[in-house]
Amino acid sequence: MTATDSIHGHVDPAFAAVEEAFAANFANGLESGAAFCLYLDGKPVVDLWGGVAGDAAWAEDTLQMVFSTTKGAAAICAHLLAQQGRLDFDAPVASYWPEFAAEGKGEIPVRWLMCHKAGLPVIDAQLTFEEVCAITPVVAALAASKPIWEPGTKHGYHAVTYGWLVGEVVRRITGQTLGQFFASSIAAPLGLEFWIGLPESEEHRVAPLLPAPEPDDPAIRALVASIMTPDSLVVRALTINGALGTFGGEGGMADVFNSRAIHATEMPAANGITTARSLARLYASTVSSVDGIRLLTPATVEAAIVEQACGPDEILSVESRFGTGFMLNGTLTPLLGTSSFGHAGAGGSLGFADPDAGIGFGYVMSQMSGGLTNDPRANSLVAAVRSCL
Repeated sequence: MTATDSIHGHVDPAFAAVEEAFAANFANGLESGAAFCLYLDGKPVVDLWGGVAGDAAWAEDTLQMVFSTTKGAAAICAHLLAQQGRLDFDAPVASYWPEFAAEGKGEIPVRWLMCHKAGLPVIDAQLTFEEVCAITPVVAALAASKPIWEPGTKHGYHAVTYGWLVGEVVRRITGQTLGQFFASSIAAPLGLEFWIGLPESEEHRVAPLLPAPEPDDPAIRALVASIMTPDSLVVRALTINGALGTFGGEGGMADVFNSRAIHATEMPAANGITTARSLARLYASTVSSVDGIRLLTPATVEAAIVEQACGPDEILSVESRFGTGFMLNGTLTPLLGTSSFGHAGAGGSLGFADPDAGIGFGYVMSQMSGGLTNDPRANSLVAAVRSCL
């Protein structure tokens, strides 16, 4: 059986190049199991899946952990509240969450949480895995933490803390956790299969993550090892001081994030579980009417994609670019065009919208690659979409 034989779904003939790119990722040995969906002007024009999910064939309804692609869903929640007049991005976080004012954080605006300028990518406390999954200890630790740089003066990727910071603001406003708010206000109306906090009843549908292979080049392996030390800021940020595992080998983050405990908790920066179809539908609904539902107004989208941070990232050690809560088109995350906004996830997943093109894009996969963004499989799909428009 060839790679193409294991690919299922449907494609509008005008987007045949996208199916070719999806099949090529399998044929080139880059995929184990994956799915891709594209909406155009509120309608699905590509819906593909293929490969394997653990010991079974990847099914139409296979679910996948998408790591930081979850941040886009969290950002949409915040923008929906702002659109409703319930959240002011320029108001102090402490006006919603008084305990946050500790350690000189009283004037930090919500917007700086959204664009990684708050100086809280790591947590002062040494928390256990169980405390991280319990959420409340993390939120309390963040409220008590001192920023590691002067807020607003620079930006650095709040890889995991972003979700709890934004999530607590959402909870203080709505009385619901971010996962609950997303479920009731976004996922239910749109009919999404997308959870931030997965019910046990859906656990059997999740494709296990496969850890990224080590780089072939010994020099690159040595460079990664020199950067990814346990006490480095990037590792502390990604693992919550080691509570979420290590990089590579047994007990690595892929193993930890395959656990029921991680699937069940709410980690709105990193543990969303969804299908490509629901990811694309979510983003499509921010820029088009999808079955009569449009989540965000054009004015809300226009405000969301105004650049808030750009340049050297204190955590990632590369150039990154953010609007209010979303990654924007740039070298770190090449999207469709200048109006594109969304979020990539560690290992390769990607969701975004483009209001100029009227698209919603969703790609999920089980085989992780080594990067946090800029995955070659996702990039090839973006390029194929661009060629068809």
